[in-house]
Amino acid sequence: MKKIRYGLIVLAMLLGSLASAEAGVSIGISTPNLSIGINLPIYPQLAPVPGYPVYYAPQVDGNYFFYDGMYWVYQDDNWYASAWYNGPWGFVEPTAVPLYVLRIPVRYYRQPPPYFRGWQSNAPPRWGQHYGHEWEQHRRGWDKWDRKSVPRRAPQPSYQRQYTGDRYPRQPEQQHAVRSQQYRYQPRDKAVRQHFSQQGGQGRPVPAQQGRQEAPQMNNQRQQAPERSPQHTQGAPAVQEQRQQPRAQQHQQPPKGHDQEQRQQERGKAQEPDRVQGQGHNKDGDRGQGNKDDDHGHGRDK
Repeated sequence: MKKIRYGLIVLAMLLGSLASAEAGVSIGISTPNLSIGINLPIYPQLAPVPGYPVYYAPQVDGNYFFYDGMYWVYQDDNWYASAWYNGPWGFVEPTAVPLYVLRIPVRYYRQPPPYFRGWQSNAPPRWGQHYGHEWEQHRRGWDKWDRKSVPRRAPQPSYQRQYTGDRYPRQPEQQHAVRSQQYRYQPRDKAVRQHFSQQGGQGRPVPAQQGRQEAPQMNNQRQQAPERSPQHTQGAPAVQEQRQQPRAQQHQQPPKGHDQEQRQQERGKAQEPDRVQGQGHNKDGDRGQGNKDDDHGHGRDK
C-alpha cells in the first residue's frame, strides 16, 4: 500500500508540472543580478482589461500586464518592466510607473498582496495609502481621468510566440534588433518611452523628428541646385541664366576699388568720342586750309 500511495503522489506531481508548463503559468522573472521568481517558458495569453488600454495575463500566476508596447510586473511590492515577455527586467521606481498601469483595477491582480484585502475590486489599488503622503503629492491626480478619452491599446507583440526555449533572445541588443524588424509600434506614453530608452530600445525616429532632421538637407539641396544648372544651360539667354543664379550671387556687390575703377573707365569711354570728333574737325580744318592754299596757289599760277 505504501508503494502504491508513493506512486500516486509522484504521478500527481508530474501531472501538475506538465499542466503548469502547458498553461505557461510558472513565473520566473529575472533581471541581471536580480531574480524575482517569475519564469515564462512560453508566450503568455493576454486578455484586454475592459475600459483600459491595458492587457493582463489570466493564466499567469502573478501580477503580469502589458501596456503601450511593454510588459509590467508587480512582484514583492516592486514594479518591473521589459520589452520582451520573459525579461530581462528593469526596476521601476514607484514614482515612475505609468498612470494607466497604476489604474488597473484590483481584480486583475492574479496575486494581490495582503494589503489589497478589503479594497474595492473594480477600482485601482489605493497606492496613495500604501506609498504614503509624499508619493501621493508627487503623483497627484493619478486616479482621476476622463474615461471617454482613454487611448487605444497597443497591438500585442505576437511575433514573440515563436521565440521560446533556446530561441529566446537573451541579450538586449538582440531583442531590440528583432523587435525593430517585426514590431513597428512605438510607445506613446512619456513614462513608457523613458523606460524603453533606458533599456536600450531606440526604435525608429518620430516622423516629426525626421522632418526636422531632413529640412536643412532639403534647403541645402535647393541652394546648391542653381549652382549646377548653368553647366547644363550653356548658350541660354542671359535672362534665363540670371534667373538660375543663386540670389546671393544676384545681389552680390563688387568691391569699392572695383567700383571706382569701373567709373574711371566709363568716364574715359565717355571722353573718347569727343577726342575722336575733335580729331575729325581738325582734319576737316586741315582739309579746308589745304583747299584754300590750293586755291591761293592756283591764283598765283594764274
